[in-house]
Formats: sequence, C-alpha cells, structure tokens
Amino acid sequence: MTTARRFAQRLNIKNDCVNMTHGSGGRAMAQLIDELFVKHFDNELLRQANDQASFNVSAGRMVMSVDGHVISPLFFPGGDIGSLSVHGTVNDVAMSGAKPLYLSAGFILEEGFPLADLERIIISMAKAASEANVPIITGDTKVVEKGKGDGVFITTTGIGVVPEGINISGDLARPGDVILVNGSMGDHGVAIMSSRENLEFETTIESDSASLHTLIAELVNAIPNIHCLRDPTRGGLATTLNELAQQSGVGMSIREADIPVKPAVSAACELLGLDPLYVANEGKLICICKAEDAQTALQTMRAHPQGKDAAIIGEVIEDEHGFVQMQTSFGGSRIVDWLAGEQLPRIC
Repeated sequence: MTTARRFAQRLNIKNDCVNMTHGSGGRAMAQLIDELFVKHFDNELLRQANDQASFNVSAGRMVMSVDGHVISPLFFPGGDIGSLSVHGTVNDVAMSGAKPLYLSAGFILEEGFPLADLERIIISMAKAASEANVPIITGDTKVVEKGKGDGVFITTTGIGVVPEGINISGDLARPGDVILVNGSMGDHGVAIMSSRENLEFETTIESDSASLHTLIAELVNAIPNIHCLRDPTRGGLATTLNELAQQSGVGMSIREADIPVKPAVSAACELLGLDPLYVANEGKLICICKAEDAQTALQTMRAHPQGKDAAIIGEVIEDEHGFVQMQTSFGGSRIVDWLAGEQLPRIC
C-alpha cells in the first residue's frame, strides 16, 4: 500500500514540526517513520518492519559499539549530528580491525523541532551510511515535551566482524612500539566551537568527521599485527594516549613538533585558550605498531585520502606510572596528563 493510500495527506515537512503524537505509537508516528526514516534509510532489512532486524553474518569474532550523540549546534562546518552519528559508530567498530556491517539508530526528538531540520539530518545520515556501505537496519523514535530535550539526540549502535587472525586492542602497546596519527589534530572541536561562538577566521575550519574503515582495512591488510587503534574523540589526542598507556601498563613519549596541527586550528586554539592536544577529532586515528612496521604504516596511511597528512609522533616507553611525556617545541619536556574538567561540552 502506498503512503498516499495509507494516510489522508502527506507530512508537511517544509512547515510542520514534531509533535507529541509523533511518538505516540499511532498513525502519526507510523507516517513519520514511513515518510522520513524508511524513505531515506530504505534497505531490504529495514523493510522487514519488525521490532528487530534479522540477518545472517559470516563466521568470526563479532564486535559491537554504541554511541550517544548530543552535539550542539546540530549543524556545523563539515557535518551535522546525522553524519557524525554514523561516522562515530562506524569508526568505533572499525578500530578493532573489524569490517562494519550494520547500524541501528535511536532518536529522541523534542516537541516543536522542525520536520525540515529532521529530514535534513536523516538525509545526511543516509548519505553517510550509503558512502560507508553500512546500512541502518533498525531503529526507534521517541518524542519528549518542549523544553525537555534540545532538538534531537541520536544513539547509534554498530556491529562488525573481525577477520581471522586480527587482534587489535588497547592493552597491546609495548615498549619500543611507534605511535602514528593519520592527520591533523583538533579540526572537529575547533569547528564546533567557532560555529557555537559565531567566530570567523580567514580560513574556514571544518570538522574532520569521516568514516575511517577503508583506511583501517588497508592498514590491517598491510600490517596484520597492528597492536592498537583508537580514535581520539572527546579529550583529544592527549586523553586517548593516556587511556592507551593505562590499558597497556606503559608510558609514551611524543614530540610536539611532529604532531600535525593546521595553522588555522592552532591560531583558533590560541584565541580560545584551548590546547589542540585536548580538542576532539572525528576523522582521526592513533595507530601503535612495532617499530619495524612503522614506515609501512606511514606509507599506507599517506596513500589513502584520509591519511595524506599522517605522521609518526612518538614511541611507547617503559614507565610503571603510565605517564605520557612530550618533548616540547622549545626543547623542554612536560607531562601530558588526562583532560581535567570539561574543555568543550557537547562536542559529539
């Protein structure tokens, strides 16, 4: 049965807003799901129209990750909450070396949120999922009263399969290993902050939000025994390195001069009083591998569009305290500690 025959009239997406009936479980909710979510996310598994998606997977070790997204503003240079929710979860799954397979998406909508903005977000999600070849196959929608939310919150869950023989984990870094990143730090956080504060710079700073699974697949193919992969999102590079050091029971030594930071991001951080090492990223990864594999990792990254600015930034060292140390550009050294407090709230 077509949408036109099921419902008396189509949604007025251009002028209408979300209302409480869109979360009631009745006809209005069914129409919202049909004319927005199913229309744009459309795929064979979603069309099963059950409370769950049923699918077959190849044999292997499964991985699963879940992400909640509360970013403000919802739309920002280089992306929006829709594409971000796909990229973030695809990346979390892929950091295990897994091939991401499917996503679920849960929406909490605020009463009064414009349907036009909701459709814009859904279209962006659909595009990101299609480009990643990771379909959204099930979901849920709830509506809260005006003032009880902030437009839209999205929770995404992803599953994937790890190829046989691959074991990548945050507790596998060893002294002598080399630390690499695939590009410049701080782009996402500065893009959000500048958009939030209506700041303008000579060069537009855009979020680096992107799905990294194809880059990771090439890395894993080139170096099957990579020790660690992690995306430095909230808390940035500094906090993520501290997480890995604690997990592995090692220390880390990095060089400030080798950490790629775009001049515009560096200038914006100086203006805003931020340290780019602690600013969030959404299209970057940290790779830790054996020293003999470092050049292969670097060349593999630089041959990929999402790794052209890749760099070796340091080494894993023995340190029972698990400290991250940095050789500064001025020739000194300092401890790079965990992020203290909330530098940039609602960054993802």
